[in-house]
Amino acid sequence: SDWDFIAQQNQENLETQVNADNLAYTIYTSGSTGKPKGVQILHGAVVNFLQSMHQEPGLTEQDTLLAVTTISFDIAVLELFLPLTIGARIILASRATASDGAQLSRLMAESGATFMQATPATWQLLLAIGWKGNRTLKILCGGEAMTRNLANQLLDRCASLWNMYGPTETTIWSAVHQVDSSNDSVPIGHPIANTKIYLIDQECKRQSDPLQLVPVGQPGDVYISGDRLARGYLNRPEMNQERFIPDPFSNKPNARLYKTGDLARYLPNGNIQFIGRVDH
Repeated sequence: SDWDFIAQQNQENLETQVNADNLAYTIYTSGSTGKPKGVQILHGAVVNFLQSMHQEPGLTEQDTLLAVTTISFDIAVLELFLPLTIGARIILASRATASDGAQLSRLMAESGATFMQATPATWQLLLAIGWKGNRTLKILCGGEAMTRNLANQLLDRCASLWNMYGPTETTIWSAVHQVDSSNDSVPIGHPIANTKIYLIDQECKRQSDPLQLVPVGQPGDVYISGDRLARGYLNRPEMNQERFIPDPFSNKPNARLYKTGDLARYLPNGNIQFIGRVDH
């Protein structure tokens, strides 16, 4: 109803003094500690993330994305901003709809959604009410570990299924994997654009110890580097020093690594398999 009015507006980009190193948002996460920490995310990190997601898993201007995530969870950044950067269509689900399997299933069908991101819990909610799926739907699943049983059920109901992994401190998703049918556990795949994931020997406990990479198949602590690390935790200098450390594998000045507290191993095919948390 508003297209005629919109068409009369200025078509030029807005003038802004914002640059890549400015703060885009601060979002609070408890992680596994239960004590909230304000994670400061930069504009450049968000832009890199969105551009990478545009390529893989991929979103086009012909897509309709059904947004089901509360804005207090950082993965909502993908649902709200990725379509806007491309020209895709967004359908916003209410909290009542997103938490009710029957209502959500109806909205998916009525909206013609071709792209939806949700946690395993939400996908289980849909399966529990007998959701039949949609062969044109691209599914992103993240925020919790994906079981092989869930993966195989979803694969029977969609066009493609993607397992997503990443801590808030490295700007939403840091690794992506297109899931296929098998009996094996579901890997978290490979790093997204301008991101590196290192698996470090757990014997390197002190900051003075040189970080040693583990061989293929051996569990290691997950460290992440690249253009998407947070500025740090808001007003938590001691924690910043502990979790955001100098990157000994990079030649870039002031390059950093983020210590995630996760455990993983490299598989022979190069994919990364998530194991669990160091602190349980």
